[in-house]
Amino acid sequence: MQYDYVVTLKRDNARRTDLVSFILLVFSFLVFSYVQVRSGFKIYLSIANLVLLFGLVLNLYASRRGRELHFRNWLFVAGLFWLGMPYGQWLFIPFVLFALLEAQAKYPLEIGFHSEGVIINTLIKKKIPWSALASVILKDGLLTLDFKNNTLLQREVLEEDDPEADEDEFNDYCRNKLVNL
Repeated sequence: MQYDYVVTLKRDNARRTDLVSFILLVFSFLVFSYVQVRSGFKIYLSIANLVLLFGLVLNLYASRRGRELHFRNWLFVAGLFWLGMPYGQWLFIPFVLFALLEAQAKYPLEIGFHSEGVIINTLIKKKIPWSALASVILKDGLLTLDFKNNTLLQREVLEEDDPEADEDEFNDYCRNKLVNL
């Protein structure tokens, strides 16, 4: 679909996503270590602990350097190691789900504006017709969608070096769409 305007919003949950991923990897490392101590030396658990420890150290190093953290591969690997555990094999499922959803959770939210309405690009696209909106305003880095059912969505816009269009042009476009229903 061709959009007349696309507004990219900030995602504030990247740090929370990284924290949950880090906690899951530490949890796996501790459980694998515990099982290693209780059941005796097993090469499988030693490899699992070394791989997870490497992933944790690598991401801690990246964090200290101010780089973006990527846990999805490590979560997937931890899920595979859970399959080989004597118990808790079902934990494979949430680890793989977290690995698959991490990219979506960190991806900036985009809202597309076109002649039929507004589309919010989430995991499941949400289509909003112009008739459901009372007003749409982009002002000082804030996008405000005011719905006719008294719902208000107000989010901060991702700062870009070269915006496609200025705020006045965008606001005029939205005002014309709302008036010409």
